[in-house]
Amino acid sequence: MKNNYSRILIIPVLLFCLLLASNGFSFQQESTSNQPPQAEQNIGFPVLGAFQDTLFTVYSRLGSLTAEERAKRITERIQKLATNPRYVADSLQIEELENGYDILYKNEIIGTVTQQDIRDDQYDIHSLAIAVRDVINQDILNYQEENKVEAWIKRISLALLAILAAVLIFILIHKATHRLVHWVSSKGSRVFRDLTYKGYTFLTSDQEKGLTIQLIKILRWILVLILLYLLLPILFSIFPASEDWSDDILSWVLNPVSRIFESTLDYLPNLFSILVIIIFMRYLIRFVRFIFREIELERLQVAGFHPDWAMPTYNIVRFLLLAFTLVLIFPYLPGSDSPIFKGVSVFVGVIFSLGSSSAITNMIAGLVITYMRPFKPGDRIKIADVQGDVVEKTILVTRIKTPKNEIITIPNSSVLTGNTINYSLQAEGQGLILYTSVTLGYDIPWRKIHETLIEAALATEYIEKDPKPFVLQTSLDDFYVSYQINAYTKQPNKQAIIYSHLHQNIQDCCQKYGIEIMSPHYRANRDGSDSTIPGGEGK
Repeated sequence: MKNNYSRILIIPVLLFCLLLASNGFSFQQESTSNQPPQAEQNIGFPVLGAFQDTLFTVYSRLGSLTAEERAKRITERIQKLATNPRYVADSLQIEELENGYDILYKNEIIGTVTQQDIRDDQYDIHSLAIAVRDVINQDILNYQEENKVEAWIKRISLALLAILAAVLIFILIHKATHRLVHWVSSKGSRVFRDLTYKGYTFLTSDQEKGLTIQLIKILRWILVLILLYLLLPILFSIFPASEDWSDDILSWVLNPVSRIFESTLDYLPNLFSILVIIIFMRYLIRFVRFIFREIELERLQVAGFHPDWAMPTYNIVRFLLLAFTLVLIFPYLPGSDSPIFKGVSVFVGVIFSLGSSSAITNMIAGLVITYMRPFKPGDRIKIADVQGDVVEKTILVTRIKTPKNEIITIPNSSVLTGNTINYSLQAEGQGLILYTSVTLGYDIPWRKIHETLIEAALATEYIEKDPKPFVLQTSLDDFYVSYQINAYTKQPNKQAIIYSHLHQNIQDCCQKYGIEIMSPHYRANRDGSDSTIPGGEGK
């Protein structure tokens, strides 16, 4: 039988008073050195004592009784004898037979030991009979000792003491948590501050206070459940009939915790390897970022490598290094060689392949666009029929803000397959040429028209004086001549306002010099009425 002290030692300090009360009182049968050794055979049947634990094992037949039947009969007689309040230990004797010994109690046979029961060379038939008798006697005495009235009074008293200690601890936990909640509610605003990072508030002080109160309440219930869990094994261990339940309840938690601890210790070498790989790759990525950052700031120059390629290239290298890191640490992950882990990996790969074909196309197009350098954020461009300023260029899409403040998102694959006009690329250097056409009749001298259009262009805001605007005659049609005014500007993002002012100035200058802008057909059909030029300069 096991000793109760080993169970008491696992109770926490909170139940220390209970441990002191139970110290020195044993409820279980102690083991005896006279117990015969068990033979290592494949077939054996245990003989159970009064406490339902195995006393010895029967392997051989006796007459018409099988070994199983012998074990059952001996068990029944021992348990019946243990309930006899008038049991006398000296009355349990052995009596020699022709080929063995009977174990008798007042002429009643409890069991028989024969020559075939010997399974160990160090035992002869007589010493084996004595050992079996002593084991039976000790078990009966222990059982009767444990079932005395005084023992039951002690057990009940100790159980009540354990329950009382648990109730007191419950009350203490309740009062402590209640006071803590009250303190947090009344004075917590002095302790808690808004949890903010870069202008974003993750938790306000009131939210932190409410979360803390909830955590305190959860902790209270956790402590109560732990206390109940510890109380049950104590109560079960007090009574002999439920001692095994105490071990089972403790094993529900202790065994998993023990396995987790052992698994953690076994996994420490792999964890150390993962940490070494991660730390090495982290500093390698930092070094790579430093190099590309220097290239971006033009402190480090590489022939044929443009500074605006630096950060996109760094992102690609960083992604490859992270993927390589994952490949290195994958064999060290727990369960990486299990079929379930492999199945999930294959499933994720298939889903990614089926659902990301267009995304992959846009990503590749984004990389090509990055190294083609057709535009950069802030440039005024035109893609197909969309014209505006580039506000964002990502690996998947390009976003353009039109002059009407519309944000248009264009997939990079469409950008790559279409034509892109960049108005800003040469604007800061040579300047962007803005042009518009006017059709006038053959009766107006072309030199006068050139001077008028150039004067109108020079009067327009954001038009450069040098180089000087110029006029091209683009066609000689049946009724009119097409004149195209060309002017330089370094403000491509203001094309709409420049064109509007240029058209206004062309009207004003033509009115100033008596040049009538009208349809040739209207001119041919005139009936001698007055000119359509508005009266008064600038009106």
